[in-house]
Amino acid sequence: MSNRLKKTAQFLGLNRSMGAMLIMVILLGMGEKMGERFLPIYLLAIGGSVYAVGFLNALDNFLSAIYSWIGGYVSDKVGYKKALIIYTTVSIFGYLIIILFPTWQAVLIGAVFFISWTALSLPAILSLVSSTLKKEKQTMGVSMHSLIRRIPMALGPLFGGILIEMYGILIGARIAFMVALIFALLSLIFIYLFIEDRQEKSVPIANVIDTFKNMPTELRTLLVSDILIRFAEQIPYAFVVVWIMQSNQQSAVSFSVLTMVEMAVAMIIYIPVAYLSEKISNKTIVSITFIFFTIFPLVLLFSTGMPMLIFAFAIRGLKEFGEPTRKALIVKLANEGSKATTFGTYYLLRDIAVSIASLFSAYLWTISPQTNFLTASAFGLLGTLIFMTFGKDQRATI
Repeated sequence: MSNRLKKTAQFLGLNRSMGAMLIMVILLGMGEKMGERFLPIYLLAIGGSVYAVGFLNALDNFLSAIYSWIGGYVSDKVGYKKALIIYTTVSIFGYLIIILFPTWQAVLIGAVFFISWTALSLPAILSLVSSTLKKEKQTMGVSMHSLIRRIPMALGPLFGGILIEMYGILIGARIAFMVALIFALLSLIFIYLFIEDRQEKSVPIANVIDTFKNMPTELRTLLVSDILIRFAEQIPYAFVVVWIMQSNQQSAVSFSVLTMVEMAVAMIIYIPVAYLSEKISNKTIVSITFIFFTIFPLVLLFSTGMPMLIFAFAIRGLKEFGEPTRKALIVKLANEGSKATTFGTYYLLRDIAVSIASLFSAYLWTISPQTNFLTASAFGLLGTLIFMTFGKDQRATI
């Protein structure tokens, strides 16, 4: 490897384990998104009802929260390498169920094993980053993961859609799951051969409440702020498309363009911000991120044409400004020996709180869209002020 390539790899926080992990993320992500995006229409095609589709969506949200904690606990218990092998094997089992048994009941059972792979694996991936990179490069490592995982998010549904267009829903979707199975098997090879397990094993606390009690005060402050910020995100989340297509009379294609703007902005800023995080405080970068979360509903409220909507969605993309930094900060603030468990507990508590609060979003919308958006921003402002006032970059030392 030339000196230039070595310097580039060092700058991006890449090593053998990181490279294998990123390839794994692309392969498993492609498989997950190729099939998962079309699960609702496949369910209906094989005899499932709209209630089965609704149950699938509820299952995904529930498992995302639960799997975050399970994923963290297993990772601390057996190490991130073995954990990733276990999670990938579980996904393979789920794909096999759907491929071998083309019934709507089997789809729901199989989905339990693969639909929330991202939530299950994230604590282990962050443990890998924490264990294989120096502290000053951990935010860059998390940023690379955030950037790379958007490749399958963009391409997976495209390839899945092409297969369905070519072969129809029933055959095309099953082919997509077969491809997902092959990608998962390839991922197992990369994990086994190229990921080094440098994590120190521990006996994590098998109790969410006790794990929360053992969280440093600085991390609890971040959690409270983050919950309020997610209120700002999720209260208007389901109604953004309604606001754009009904209130602003924009087409579905226009909404797709706006989504592309958001994704493009997010991907462009990951690496520069990760480098910036090595120069200035994590607290500053996370605070800026929280500000973007807070102002997006306000900007969207006053957007009445495509140029302003593009500006609003650029702001929405900028909310990713410090998301990798926030994830890295969770790992930095967590106690040694239980980082993955703490990360999983953090996400479990956050997502449960946010899912409960988001139930009130429809009520706020029935009052008026303005009430929905303004309430969201108010929660965002409160979360931002709490973090800016009490948030820390590192744990207090005695």
